[in-house]
Amino acid sequence: MTITRRDLDRLNGILAEAARREIMPRFRKLAAGEVREKAAPGDLVTEADEAAERFIFAELERAFPGALLVGEEAATRDPAVLGRLAEAELAFVIDPVDGTLNYASDLPLFAVMAAAIVRGETAGAVIHDPVLNDSALALRGEGAWLEGSAGTSRDLRVCRPVALAAMNGMASWQYFPEPLRSALPARFPAFASVASLRCCGQEYRLAAAGRCDFLLYGGLNPWDHAPGVLLFGEAGGHARMLDGSLYRPGKPSTGLLCAPDAESWLEIRGRLTGPGSGPLA
Repeated sequence: MTITRRDLDRLNGILAEAARREIMPRFRKLAAGEVREKAAPGDLVTEADEAAERFIFAELERAFPGALLVGEEAATRDPAVLGRLAEAELAFVIDPVDGTLNYASDLPLFAVMAAAIVRGETAGAVIHDPVLNDSALALRGEGAWLEGSAGTSRDLRVCRPVALAAMNGMASWQYFPEPLRSALPARFPAFASVASLRCCGQEYRLAAAGRCDFLLYGGLNPWDHAPGVLLFGEAGGHARMLDGSLYRPGKPSTGLLCAPDAESWLEIRGRLTGPGSGPLA
C-alpha cells in the first residue's frame, strides 16, 4: 500500500470540508450543553469535535474503503482500537479539533489533523488551519509544504540550529511522569523562551516552517503526534523519543523531542533531562 500525492489531496479536502461544515459554523457559538469535560479536568469535547469526526469518518470510508479509522473521540469510547493500529494495512488517525480548549475558549488557534499510516509507519500527514483555511502537508520521502487557500504552495523547512540561549521552544511538560515533570520548568531559563500554544497541530506547523526551534512532548496520543512528527521530519528536522528511538504511532510511549538536527537534539536533551531528572516512566 502506497499513499500518493492524490491520496493526500483527498485527505486534505476532507479535513477542509469538515472545517467548513462542522467546525467554523460552531466557533464562538457553542451553547453550555455543547461543551463537556471528559475524564481529566480541562480535557474537553464539543459538538464540533464529534460532528467533524463523524463527517471525516464517513468521507474516509467512501474514499478509502476498508481502512482502519482511529479518531480521538472514537478512541475515547473504545480504547481497544489503538491496539489494531500497528498491524493495519492502512489506517488513518484523526484529531477533528486539535486544541479543543482554545476552540471552546473562543481562541482562534486550533487545527484539524490526520495521518495516513501504512503497516505501522506514518506515510502522509495533513494539518489544516480552519481559521486561515490553509494546510501543512507531508508525504514520506517527498517533503513538506504549505498550501494556501488561493492555491499557493511553498516548501516548509525547519530553522537552522542556534545556541541554546537563543532558542525558542514549545513544551507540554505537564504530561511527563515525576520526577521529570517537576524538574523540567526549572530548566527552561536556559532557552530564550519556552511556551505552549495548547495545540500540537499549530506547534508542529510553526516548527516545520522554521518559526520555532524545538518541541517537547510528554503524552503521545497518535492523533496528536503522528501527523506532526512526519511533517517536522519531512521539513528537515530531527524527531526522536528521549531514549533516542524513532517515534511509532501505534506504540505506547512517553517523551518526544523535535530539534533542527541531531547535534542540537542531543544538546537540548542534555539540558532538559540532565542529572536529577529521573526515569521517563
